[in-house]
Parts: sequence; C-alpha cells; structure tokens
Amino acid sequence: MKKMIIFSGAGMSAESGINTFRNQGGVWEQHDVRQVATPEAWKNNPALVQRFYNERRKHILDAQPNLAHELIAQFEDDYDVTVITQNIDDLHERAGSENVLHLHGNIRLAKSSAPHATQQTRYYPIDGWELDLDQHRCEAGYPLRPHVVWFGEPVPVYDEAVELVQNADIFIVIGSTLTVYPVAGLVQEIPAHCEAYYIDPEANYSRVPSQYQLITATATDGVQQLFQQLCPHL
Repeated sequence: MKKMIIFSGAGMSAESGINTFRNQGGVWEQHDVRQVATPEAWKNNPALVQRFYNERRKHILDAQPNLAHELIAQFEDDYDVTVITQNIDDLHERAGSENVLHLHGNIRLAKSSAPHATQQTRYYPIDGWELDLDQHRCEAGYPLRPHVVWFGEPVPVYDEAVELVQNADIFIVIGSTLTVYPVAGLVQEIPAHCEAYYIDPEANYSRVPSQYQLITATATDGVQQLFQQLCPHL
C-alpha cells in the first residue's frame, strides 16, 4: 500500500468557519500576537492568554469537518495515510483520520506550564472548552496551558514529520501559504519518486519545487478533484 502524506494548513480549516491567523479579519488582528501566543505573553498575562484560547477552543468545538476532511479520511481505504497538520483543531480526527501529527499542537489538549514545559510529552485532555488557571493544574502545582506551540518555541515533532515526508509515495499540500518556518521546509523533503500536489487558491511555483502539480482551488474543490484522480473506482 502506497504511503500518502497529507500536509494541511489554515486554508483547510477556514472552510469549516475557523478563522485563519493571518488573513484580514483573522484572530491575530483581533489580538496582537505578542499578547496571546508567546511564552512572554503567558508570563506577563496568563489570564488573557487563557481566555483567548478558551474562546478559540469553543469556536473550534462548534465547527464541523468539511468535505475535504472527510475525503482525506476516505483515502485510508486505498492508501497508508498520515496527516501532518499545521492546524491546532481536531477536525481531521473528527472526520475519521486515524494518524494525525499536529506540528503546532492540539488545542483540545493541555500541558503543564512548568519550566521546560516544551520538552514534556504528558498531555491532559480538556473536558469542554474552558481551562481555568486556578482549578486546572498539573501534579507539580503549575497551571495547565494550551498544548499549542507558541512563537519562539521549538516544534517538537518536526523531525518525525521530516522522516514521514522523506518516505512518502504521494505528498499532498492543502491550504498552506508555506510561509511559517521551519515547517514550510517540509515541501523540500520529498523523495525523487514522490507524486506531489499543492492545492491552494494561490498555488504557484514560487512556493514549491517544479516536482509538484499545482491545483489552484480551495481545499474542498481541490481534494474532490484529486480524490477522483487517485481513487477512480470509488
């Protein structure tokens, strides 16, 4: 069974009504990034950071997987599929994808805010949408923080993602502007034999090597097109 790697970005979730971070009207314009998404922000105003991610988690819980999420899950009938996502929502899992690697964390989980917390591997499922600074603490007594990779923090699973991409037979980039590093560098890691596709309304060869086939479309339209091509019997 061929190994298929899906690499999804914010454009994937946007079609489920989840705001993208950088587009006009996105969450980073409503909250300055330095106030909500850095270790310094947590140190200076943890209540603001917690409230921001609580609101975002509530919005994500209200969202539903779109057709692109569902078709990606169906690829598993014919391929050995792993989803590598830049998104912190759980829409891939809710659509039925079995193997999902979250590069930037998963907002449905929490972790300790203890020193060196970026190196930990213990995560706490969040019941509902709200984390409370006073009530929700780790065993050592530190408040739980969202399991989200903030600006200035390392991407713990990056090496795992590189290894997956280097062994891909089919690699599909969906809805990513490929501007956030180091993860945008994954598009350069595909092997020579790999079939590679880039689905985005603004897909072009300034973002990916010529080995890629460009599909200039939204996530839903592009995945439908590719699904018909790669799974013609379904």
